[in-house]
Amino acid sequence: MRYFVHIGYNGLQYNGWQKQATVMNVQGVIEKSLGEIFKSPVAINGCGRTDAQVHASQFFFHMDIAEPWDFDLVFRLNKLLPMNIAVYDIIPMEGLPHARFDAVQRSYDYFLHTYKDPFLNGLSSYYLLDGLDWDQMKAAVALLPKYKDYRAFCTHPDKYEHTLCYVRSASLMVDDKGEKLRFQISSNRFLGKMIRIIMGQLLKIGKGTLSVDEFESHLISKQTPALITPAHPQGLYLSKVTYPYLDLPLRTDFSAILQKAADTSWRKL
Repeated sequence: MRYFVHIGYNGLQYNGWQKQATVMNVQGVIEKSLGEIFKSPVAINGCGRTDAQVHASQFFFHMDIAEPWDFDLVFRLNKLLPMNIAVYDIIPMEGLPHARFDAVQRSYDYFLHTYKDPFLNGLSSYYLLDGLDWDQMKAAVALLPKYKDYRAFCTHPDKYEHTLCYVRSASLMVDDKGEKLRFQISSNRFLGKMIRIIMGQLLKIGKGTLSVDEFESHLISKQTPALITPAHPQGLYLSKVTYPYLDLPLRTDFSAILQKAADTSWRKL
């Protein structure tokens, strides 16, 4: 039987999702816990890959288990896994759907703050910046859904069969004080470090060291900029994964935490 497992993780202590023998990774930690529970190796396939220190507020992997279990697997997994990885749901699937190849849309959020805050450390990227040109940055973001080939904003474009990404939406948000920024982008797929490279270019535009026309010229020519500086990894979240047959709401909304949104759910006892 194939199962989809819905999880979230804080990636700060991990060298990304993908299993690697010599470094700590999310996939390896989960497979180890599953092996302990089922007393035999369990291979899992994730919905994508995240870079070192990148988070996922929504992530799916699939696994095949031969016999049904008679215990609460969500509870047991969460007891074994470290606190920075949480299992939300385990969903039996018909046939052999694939967590990675069947996803039709992925959304990422990038969070940035411009003042030192110990409570945002590791959850958002800290940049000591002032006076960013939000209008120019917004103009650059508006260009993204108009282009399909993102070869220019990828670290190793030649390793892909193609570099087409169908960006369905992209937006830029800022808080009232201009101290916190949120960049959101949705596409059918993303290339290596693509979002962090775009975010790095947007920051150059905000600081006035790169023009919107220069930014667009790379999208048109598909030529990688001479100097690319990817934005810090810890501000990036894989925040939504959608399938034709599965579209689950988020269990944790990191944006509310980072924005310190007013919580009206409390009542005085």
